[in-house]
Amino acid sequence: MMNRRNFLKTTAGSALLARAWGAPDMTSEIVEYQKPVFNLHKFFNSPVKIASIELLQAHNQFFLRTRSADGAEGIVQCKDIGDYVPILAHRVMSHFLGKDARDLEHLVDEVYVTNSNYKLAGQAFWCPVAYVEQSLFDLMGKALKKPAGELMGGVLRKEIPVYLSGSGRDTTAEEEVDVYVRGVENTGAKAVKFKIGGRMSDNHDATPGRTDKILELAHQKLATKVTLMADANGSYDSKNAIELGKRLQEMKYLWFEEPCPWEELSETKKVADALEMKVAFGEQNSSLWQFQWAIDNKVMDVVQPDLNYNGGFTRAARVARMARKANMWICPHNTQTGAASVNILQFAATTPNIGPWMEYVSRAPAKKESWYAPNFEIRNGVIPVPTGPGMGLEFDPDFLKKATVIKLA
Repeated sequence: MMNRRNFLKTTAGSALLARAWGAPDMTSEIVEYQKPVFNLHKFFNSPVKIASIELLQAHNQFFLRTRSADGAEGIVQCKDIGDYVPILAHRVMSHFLGKDARDLEHLVDEVYVTNSNYKLAGQAFWCPVAYVEQSLFDLMGKALKKPAGELMGGVLRKEIPVYLSGSGRDTTAEEEVDVYVRGVENTGAKAVKFKIGGRMSDNHDATPGRTDKILELAHQKLATKVTLMADANGSYDSKNAIELGKRLQEMKYLWFEEPCPWEELSETKKVADALEMKVAFGEQNSSLWQFQWAIDNKVMDVVQPDLNYNGGFTRAARVARMARKANMWICPHNTQTGAASVNILQFAATTPNIGPWMEYVSRAPAKKESWYAPNFEIRNGVIPVPTGPGMGLEFDPDFLKKATVIKLA
């Protein structure tokens, strides 16, 4: 129950301001989730000054490129950045420019309160921060000739098991199940996740009877071959979610993801309390305080920050630490494929309490692209973690030469 005493015990506002303004930490319990997770200074004897930050566009792809004063370069592909260019250009780039990349974790914290940026908090703010941060991890890894995972605590695994995801709600139940049957055959994946309900739909199905039919056909064609999961994208109130969750439970689904609208933590908690199966949650969230509260209050069993929506590796690693202390899995939300998906592999490679599978948006053999390497092909249900320096990708120089600079700082 959230009474005044509990609120004062868990609220982080005063601690955030104290940290921003250099006041002493008098509330170590409150700011647990703000404690650093990486030690980038130990890898460099001198500052790594951030000399330039560029947003590039090549064909229909966007990239974030950073350069240091001594010539090191980092580059990552961005997803959805087109909608957020003003925030990137006016609020984020200038904050990092000229700073020491070794202070990256502090810079990510600081950008939130600088110029009242907290008023913009949410996916549209944290995605630009994530792209700058990930590009700087690429830069520092390349400067050191080490994988980014080594900078984030050390590489623990060389390949990442993935579950197939990426379905929409524009197919019939029959078409959707057949897509996953073929996906399992083509990739060797050991788990798949179906989209059920209608997405933030007030208990309505995408089309009448679609969810019931998917559950029936998935049980017939896949239940004995792979692990099944279901994602409602906030389709239900707690009453209807509990009723459906009990069906999923009987059918041995591993987890029920985002059963209720994502802001309604109390509704999701009712579902988690009522079910024995796991409830997965967190893809839309970008408040570390809220993640801590949700974990402490057992709103979910599987913690799912998005590596972009939540602000990058630093903030996801802190969420992973919270989850680890509560003996929970962290299975980040992922809607990316190809070069943009390398972040999920590097993060999973270095995080101890990563779940049994990472989400990967692919239901068929990966399309081979010529402008970057390696291509991420799922074989026997796993994707190898790139071992090259930084994020581990090599971009075709000729492809990048054709890119247009959209914004420069």
